[in-house]
Amino acid sequence: MPDSPEKQPKAVVIGAGFGGIAAALRLRARGYHVTLIDKQDKLGGRAYQYERKTDLGTFIHDAGPTVITAKFLFDELFELFGKKREDYVEFRDIYPWYRIVFAGEVTKPRLAATPASRSNATGETSTDAGVPAKQQALPFFDYGGTLEQFEAQIAKFEPRDVEGFRKYLKHSKKIFDVGFTELGDQPVHSFLTMLKCAPSLLRLQNYKTVYGMAKKYIRNEQLRRVFSFQPLLVGGNPFNTTSIYSLIFYLEREWGVQFAMGGTGAIVRGLEKLMREEGIEIRLGEEVETLGTTPNANINAPYDALTRVSLRGGDSIDLTSDPHAVVVCNADAPFVYKHLLDPQLRHGVAARRIDSKVAPQQYSMGLFVMYFGTKTSYPDVAHHTIVLGQQYKELIDDLFDRFGLETNDTSVYLHRPTATDPSMAPPGCDSFYVLVPVPNNQPMKSNRRRKGATAVEPTLRPDGSIDWDVMGPIMRDATVKYLERTTLPRLSETIIDDFYVTPDHFEKNLNTLHGSGFSIQPIFSQSAWFRFHNKAPGVEGLYFVGAGTHPGAGMPGVLCSAKVLEHALPPAPNRAHK
Repeated sequence: MPDSPEKQPKAVVIGAGFGGIAAALRLRARGYHVTLIDKQDKLGGRAYQYERKTDLGTFIHDAGPTVITAKFLFDELFELFGKKREDYVEFRDIYPWYRIVFAGEVTKPRLAATPASRSNATGETSTDAGVPAKQQALPFFDYGGTLEQFEAQIAKFEPRDVEGFRKYLKHSKKIFDVGFTELGDQPVHSFLTMLKCAPSLLRLQNYKTVYGMAKKYIRNEQLRRVFSFQPLLVGGNPFNTTSIYSLIFYLEREWGVQFAMGGTGAIVRGLEKLMREEGIEIRLGEEVETLGTTPNANINAPYDALTRVSLRGGDSIDLTSDPHAVVVCNADAPFVYKHLLDPQLRHGVAARRIDSKVAPQQYSMGLFVMYFGTKTSYPDVAHHTIVLGQQYKELIDDLFDRFGLETNDTSVYLHRPTATDPSMAPPGCDSFYVLVPVPNNQPMKSNRRRKGATAVEPTLRPDGSIDWDVMGPIMRDATVKYLERTTLPRLSETIIDDFYVTPDHFEKNLNTLHGSGFSIQPIFSQSAWFRFHNKAPGVEGLYFVGAGTHPGAGMPGVLCSAKVLEHALPPAPNRAHK
């Protein structure tokens, strides 16, 4: 039996995203009495789940992460306590992993979707009630499955690239073996640790970008985009993100892509049940205001000691009586250093760059996310669809550099969970969300694009950032029109319920600095030792997990960041949870 809570050292986890939940479970398994705090009314962080009631029934929308890869990282959390994930939540393999649609002017191949009957809101089948008999004839690439399926798709665009793909796959595996297998769950707290890895990474040409790596092996421009878009899923620009992130391709090859029946929210509910079974204290609707510290009693110690976790409203958690107490922040690391800690505690290269004028942190793009239900079904639309616009590189460069707001020729991710789980919408209906990358809430360098004209010039706030109170409705209408042209014909006629969030939501509700969607960018100078350390330098007992820390954003990244704690943090002294 475990010791009573009074005898177990304290662990306070701030933020209940997947990184925080995983950290809470791993700490509990190591013998800590864990308290998990989050300001929202439900667990999940970015993996929040919305329910929208309409006259036709309830639509369910996952708020953020939807693509499950490296499912073993979830399985491990249950296995820590001798349990099976399958008893809590069902994962189902999907194909294609993504359908990548090219919305620009492409001459070949012209691939039309196959006509299919549809069920309307009354349960009757029709080919013209609400949507046309088939989608517009835009070229697309069904990404995923077996090697044979990959190669068949490649051959439709450029048969000569099949051999290049095989070479790319071998290179991706070598990067995966080093970047994920060897380093993914290891702390990189010293520069020397990173230097030891440098020879291997240099041999693998990690100085190239993800797009540069694809270009080395692939001739066709559309296929180069297919094998280099992955950094966008973790907040990176494929044209400047280090090619170590090409490992994402092999990670997907290794474990496939799954979906949780009931949505990502079903994973959160399964993990919540496990946490409650194992005695983890969960406190929702409470926000941390400051982290108190004091100089260490040992004057020779090069660090401060944590003393308390102060909450808005006046409550606090005292840490002074427990010399083994730890605090793990799943809150956005830049936000914690900016708002929760004394500025004098910004030790480490990443923390010192927060307000730097010389070498400031580079933050990921912002996100405009629109959630909607339709009164008819779109059976030809895949579970995960990525629509790439014609001005692909120009759009991405302007997006990350904050030049203009594109509403007409953009690139989006479209999620249709009802392709796999029809229960997430009323019968005969579909549930969707569309994610549109937009500039974050830092001041814009210009409200105009550098090349070409946008459909609209954004209204700016006095500080130079986009005024989303004005631009939100405009972006909503433009997004509906864009989806009508590319993937969802007659959407404006079939949509029955919708709402959206902007970078303001990420900044004000999720407490991410500048409203970035994925914390800091995954460029080389912000990776590994250069990223926010999992063990905070200069503050004894403070640790970080989540998107802004090593190894990075995305579900596998944040789950691995919690796994790093097992190497960076000792077990609770002589009090292992059994």
